[in-house]
This record gives sequence, C-alpha cells and structure tokens, in this order.
Amino acid sequence: MWQVYILKCSDGTFYTGCTSNLDNRLDRHQKGHVHYTSSRLPFELVTFITFTDKYKAYNFEKYLKSGSGIAFRNKRLI
Repeated sequence: MWQVYILKCSDGTFYTGCTSNLDNRLDRHQKGHVHYTSSRLPFELVTFITFTDKYKAYNFEKYLKSGSGIAFRNKRLI
C-alpha cells in the first residue's frame, strides 16, 4: 500500500509526499530529517489517501503539486 499525504506546517505552508510507510515517514519529518519540514515544525497531518498501485500514488502526488492539483487540494482535501 502507498499513501499520498498532506502536511500543514507551522508557517501555514503545505507539504505533499508519497510513501509506503506513513508512520515511519511522519517520524522522519518530526525528527527534522526532511529538509522542507525541518524548519517548519511542528506540522499537522491534514489527510492521506491510500493506493494499491505505486505508480498511481506517485502520479497523484505529482498532480497535487501542479497548479490545478493545488487548487483541487485547497478546495477538496484541506
């Protein structure tokens, strides 16, 4: 299983990522091992979507980082 997740950082920005182990990935964010979120702690997990196909998950993550994907995120996911 693969998860696409959205974090809301302390500065109000959003981080979108994809992983096969959400708990481990969130732990890495919390410990400051992820460059983008390390200076924006604490963060809040806003939502995550689970996929059975890795490529569909990565494609959805890529879409959420696009202009129309950001608009979709803001209107439907957060």
